[in-house]
Amino acid sequence: MFFSQAGARPRMWEASPSEYKKWVEVFKACDEENKGCLSRENFKVAVVMLFGYKPSKIEADAVMSSVDPNTSGILLKEFLDIVRKKKEAQLYRNEIRHIFTAFDRHYRGYLTLEDFKKAFKQVAPKLSERIILEVFSFLS
Repeated sequence: MFFSQAGARPRMWEASPSEYKKWVEVFKACDEENKGCLSRENFKVAVVMLFGYKPSKIEADAVMSSVDPNTSGILLKEFLDIVRKKKEAQLYRNEIRHIFTAFDRHYRGYLTLEDFKKAFKQVAPKLSERIILEVFSFLS
């Protein structure tokens, strides 16, 4: 799938009912004291359970700074929104990786000028070679 505009982001992604249920279950499992919110440490555990990695201090700080200061942690609604956004970003990165891999025909991990030209001929055949060269020069 290609986006209609350069740099376009996919539309908002919706979780399936089973995925949504899993997120709620993880929230409840990490809310050890049944306060209805997750502490910083409990949030980190939830991210490990859902995404398989421990969030960095910077990521945890960013999340905690966005939390309502009148609560003692991340509420379920906030948690679900954070998880949905993380999942969207993950899917977007995977799509970009998939597109890149389709054009990296020799599995080198980078695109040569020829790879780049072939890719643009497939997705934007009317684009002038001059523009393609300018873009390639800008990116390399």
